[in-house]
Amino acid sequence: MKHYPIDALWQELIYLAYHLHWDLDRLIDLEHADRARLIQGVAALNARAWDEVRQL
Repeated sequence: MKHYPIDALWQELIYLAYHLHWDLDRLIDLEHADRARLIQGVAALNARAWDEVRQL
């Protein structure tokens, strides 16, 4: 079984906790694929928001 690097996991958890305001237990319970999909979604929303700010 391959282990996910603990530092990478914590960076993902911190990113999602900051943006989604979810507690640690809820985030840790996510499957890796679900967590990765949420990260992609949040990153896309952030990119879109920054694009709009830059256009002002």
